Amino acid sequence: MLPEGVTWALVAVICLAVLFDYINGFHDTANAIATSVSTRALRPSHAIAMSASFNFIGALAGTAVAKTIGAGLVESTDTDMVVISAALIGAIAWNLFTWRLGIPSSSSHALIGGLLGASAAAAGLQSWNVEGIITRVLIPLVTSPLIGFAVAYAFMVVLLNVFRRANPQNVNGRFRRLQVVSAGFMAFSHGSNDAQKTMGIMTLALFTAGVIPTFEVPLWVIIVAASAISLGTAAGGWRIIKTMGTKVVKLDPIHGFAAETTAASVILTASHFGIPVSTTHVISSAIMGVGASDRFNAVRWAVARDIGVAWALTLPASGTVAAIAYFALHLVLGAFA
Repeated sequence: MLPEGVTWALVAVICLAVLFDYINGFHDTANAIATSVSTRALRPSHAIAMSASFNFIGALAGTAVAKTIGAGLVESTDTDMVVISAALIGAIAWNLFTWRLGIPSSSSHALIGGLLGASAAAAGLQSWNVEGIITRVLIPLVTSPLIGFAVAYAFMVVLLNVFRRANPQNVNGRFRRLQVVSAGFMAFSHGSNDAQKTMGIMTLALFTAGVIPTFEVPLWVIIVAASAISLGTAAGGWRIIKTMGTKVVKLDPIHGFAAETTAASVILTASHFGIPVSTTHVISSAIMGVGASDRFNAVRWAVARDIGVAWALTLPASGTVAAIAYFALHLVLGAFA
């Protein structure tokens, strides 16, 4: 017997949201630990355990991003359990596809694309909050990687000039220890932004079902989302860790520290203002920025190009899958009606 106001459709949506959050955790593990593992600042097992812990803590840091996802992109009156389920299916499918290929794509934009695709299939493009999409999704989609690259490049130039006369072995040893701090900072920022996206979807489902009267994220939703992303992080995502840590640019500890510190700062700033940025985009561009500070051809631009193609495809691909899932779910549910 379900509690009053709770339906099996709502239960299914919550389960799908938790599954997405778990997949987000192991898909994006590389965001927090790839650089510290590749520079041997942390053992892989220690890095994953630390990342999972700080992801959980970061997820408890606020709900501004959750409110943007759940109430700032599509009209809540045009959503129902089928729309939300289809959005999650589109996001999960794209995440698993890119994870299988070892491509660091954006879980955030997969979820946003899924929500936009499913709502458009259900109610047309008028269901979109165009202003919110432009200011909270499209502009940050372009600017956050550029900011990550530019700030990381500048930060790395400053560090190289400060330590240009120091013994390289001593510098590596010092920054290898500092990377433990920057990796924790990166994991905290990841939790502060990515886990909130699942909170937003779960809260949207609860609000749509009439279980909660206003769009305020319940405490149990925060804890469930934080736990799911942490457990997913603990599972690890070795395919993408390898791409992020070794295939884009060869990193020394000083590079890893600069990339993680830059990316975490950008992500936390976005979280404060309720902007759902892609942690994958920001850390990837920061890694490219620190690599380019040594010399431009230090970055393997062919790999960077493949990552960029995945970035460009994420919104339309996940949206298309979500729209197809919406129509498929309607057919299935109609057959049983």
